[in-house]
Amino acid sequence: MLKVIHFVTSFLLILFATMASAQTDKISISGQLQSADGNVSDAVVYLLSGTSQSLVKTEYTDANGNFTFQHIAKGSYSIRMTQNNKTIYSGTAFEASTDVNLGLLSADVNAKQLEEVTIVKARPYIERQDGKTILNVENSIAAVGSSAFEVLERAPGVNVDANDNISLRGRSGIIVQIDGKPTPMSGTNLANYLRGIPSGSVEKIEFITNPSSKYDAAGTSIINIKMKKDKRKGTNGSVSVAAGHGKYVKSNNNLSLNHRNKNVNLFGNYSFAYREGFSKLLLDRKFYEGDAFNSAFEQNNNLKMNFRNHIARLGMDYFVNDKHTIGVLVSGVNNRFDPTGRNNSEVYDATGARVSNFQTENHSHDKWHNYSANLNYKFVIDTVGTEFTTDLDFASYGNKTEQNFDTTYRNYDGSAAPNPYRLFGDLNGDLNIYAIKSDFVKTINKIKFETGIKSSYVKADNNLKYYNRSSGTDVFDPSKSNHFIYKENINAAYVNASKAFGKWNVQLGLRIENTNIEGEQLAYNSTFDDSYTQLFPSALVSYAVNDKNSVEFNYSRRIQRPSYDQLNPFRFYLDPTTYKEGNPFLTAQTTHSIELTHVLNQKIYTTLSYSRTEDNITETISPSQTEAQVTIQTNRNLTSVDIYGLYLIVPTAVTKWWDSTNNFNFYVATYNGNVANTPLSNAGNFTWNVSSTNNFKLGNGFFAELGGEYRANERYAFDKIEPIWFMNSGLQKKFKNKSSLKIAMTDMFGTNRIKAKVNFTGYEEHFRVSRDTRVVTLSYTYNFGNGNGAARRRTGGADDIKQRAGQSNG
Repeated sequence: MLKVIHFVTSFLLILFATMASAQTDKISISGQLQSADGNVSDAVVYLLSGTSQSLVKTEYTDANGNFTFQHIAKGSYSIRMTQNNKTIYSGTAFEASTDVNLGLLSADVNAKQLEEVTIVKARPYIERQDGKTILNVENSIAAVGSSAFEVLERAPGVNVDANDNISLRGRSGIIVQIDGKPTPMSGTNLANYLRGIPSGSVEKIEFITNPSSKYDAAGTSIINIKMKKDKRKGTNGSVSVAAGHGKYVKSNNNLSLNHRNKNVNLFGNYSFAYREGFSKLLLDRKFYEGDAFNSAFEQNNNLKMNFRNHIARLGMDYFVNDKHTIGVLVSGVNNRFDPTGRNNSEVYDATGARVSNFQTENHSHDKWHNYSANLNYKFVIDTVGTEFTTDLDFASYGNKTEQNFDTTYRNYDGSAAPNPYRLFGDLNGDLNIYAIKSDFVKTINKIKFETGIKSSYVKADNNLKYYNRSSGTDVFDPSKSNHFIYKENINAAYVNASKAFGKWNVQLGLRIENTNIEGEQLAYNSTFDDSYTQLFPSALVSYAVNDKNSVEFNYSRRIQRPSYDQLNPFRFYLDPTTYKEGNPFLTAQTTHSIELTHVLNQKIYTTLSYSRTEDNITETISPSQTEAQVTIQTNRNLTSVDIYGLYLIVPTAVTKWWDSTNNFNFYVATYNGNVANTPLSNAGNFTWNVSSTNNFKLGNGFFAELGGEYRANERYAFDKIEPIWFMNSGLQKKFKNKSSLKIAMTDMFGTNRIKAKVNFTGYEEHFRVSRDTRVVTLSYTYNFGNGNGAARRRTGGADDIKQRAGQSNG
């Protein structure tokens, strides 16, 4: 710890010394608004470049109409002012080599209301920026009324397997973030969390396949879900209600409010989702002794779930002046669901004769919560991009689950069957995360430097108690119970440098992370610990061949540490012969990734990629090595996986009223390793998937959307997955009162079902999974407020007042 403190102290001393020595040589530009009606306060003043008319900075007028831009570089500028969504002043360009006072500037009191449609340009459903593929969820009609998980499940290049594990373009080990903050969950727990987030609360989803060194090194790729946050001036808000029905009912409701003036930006959001759904799992399991058939199970599992999810976010940005901003964000998630399941199993002997049956009923009660707080500070040192930011974060996750399993047995020959078996599980888990990070950006001799440090501490405490209630009283079962405590401390630092050389642009980065972990299983009185330090380089080189063509080379080294769920040795029973448990002996996987991208007309993207992952963390469903005729779902380390890929984004304007965005993904994944005495040696196949999203402008405020996806058969480690296809559609009507009505249908033909075959030594399994994916949803959204829509013209690079809660770098 003393080394960490010394490291942090040294970094901050060097940082502030650099800040103090920064040469400013800046000027100021001031003026005063005057108006015949006397309304001169809180007008938005835009300082624009005199040559390109791009935004340099913004300010507000005070009660007397005065405004001042400080620390401005010498150059040519112009002034534009808006008030109540009207352009009240637009000046000519002027040169500023010393401090400039523009004097009195007269407002146009007869200015007309700006039409918002001329200000806001609709973004495409899919776009690519700065090495990220972006899915603009709020622009999708078909996404209406669904959940964040369902939107992600249908996203191009994303696969979700039967156990809710998410992969991106063939890569597993994905880190899912909410506003730049990693979610400390995986698999079913992560899926249930995302199912509780209404799609109406999501602005966009970013897919970062090769993150630079300024990002945490965790994960082969990053999926960042960005929540909506209104950036307009004044008081604004929106309310949306959605109701849908598949086999069961669903409802999403959302309220967003935002108030922004010269000094303060207040924003809040509340959403409630009620969603009923089901999961139907059909299993055909066969056991062998050598090559001889031994026994089989035919199992029909039906699980119904009802999610009641509350999400609240409240934040404030306080603009002390044009250089200093302080922000705070608090959020809370409360999710309750009561799964009810029924399993029917037919048992066959070695001759293939049906000999017995058992049925298991599951009645569970789950309560999950997540509370988080973020305090952030931003110091804009000058107008050429020098800035310093700091974030303090705390997050608390908790769950309480009660499981009730009742199993009855029957023998078909009339002989005595085992007595009914009743199992009760009491699961309690807590996870606390503490983090601090600081970042500094400065350009020296046209080289942009980015550097930062981060330290985090995590403690997870999970206590699982199982009781046998078969006799009518609770008898503690130590063979199924456990108490697991896990502690993790990660200290990191990074530096990035980027520079443009004519048509070339080069960015190099290096990140160092020191990891310290401790684990303890109290039930078995066993402990483990580990400590290691690793380097994670990254590189990006791009070349503009001509006005229409450019190429980009991207490299990064990443690490995927086991998630807390994957390490947790808890058991979740489907029936007496099938359960899921964590693996506390998992080790971290590391990935080297290379991408080569060609860009045509800033529209068509073609990416060749290769990645190699050592100690790949892979979820398997394999036969138990200690219990007869029992299968276990858990995560294990394979030796390696190599993935070769080709990915294309092809947007097309078919006609003036029809836009089409098409994605093609081709890849080969080969696996090496050994699980349950079953070796893999370059096991894999060539596979591909294609998706298309088509938007139609029908006139009179009507818009339509039609999309679909096809996924070819795929070999995933021990699983052989059959092809899948599905289609979605939607229709929208926009009204002049800033409201819209949408109707959407997902999985129109009910074809989004997973089928696969699994083979291990002495074991074969066929399974089929179907969910409540065929859903019709009706949604209404109303936007209100007196905000200044012109603020939407800002771009991230020029906006001096950015939202900071949830930055992902550091």
